Amino acid sequence: MPKPAVRKPMTVPYGADETIYLVVDRFGQRGGLDREAEVERPDIETIVAELMSGQFNDPIRVVAFNTLEHWAKDISAEIAAEIQVRCDIEGQEIPEYIRDFAASVAEPARPGGTHGSPNAINKDHRRDLMRGVA
Repeated sequence: MPKPAVRKPMTVPYGADETIYLVVDRFGQRGGLDREAEVERPDIETIVAELMSGQFNDPIRVVAFNTLEHWAKDISAEIAAEIQVRCDIEGQEIPEYIRDFAASVAEPARPGGTHGSPNAINKDHRRDLMRGVA
């Protein structure tokens, strides 16, 4: 007798007011046949830490979404700016394995901008992103 199908829990349970973050990661050779995977993460800190430690093959973008509030936002530029700020603080270059990601999503420098990235995620912006306000 076949086993009954096991239902997987939903990523965002109905009625849950939480923001989910997805990292779209590319597998395969550039210019060749590619496949992409979306990897869910619970918070921005986890995403930044895992990107900086080389946990992804070829990250393409980072998307935040909240199904209860009906919004989604590509936050790739903000994540890249946060990585740049952390590397600047440590006096290091962006690691080679995420340089392409950071360069492809970085926002152009603003004229008269300050040292470092003005787009880095500060605590207030991070809180707003998590609440879905940004």
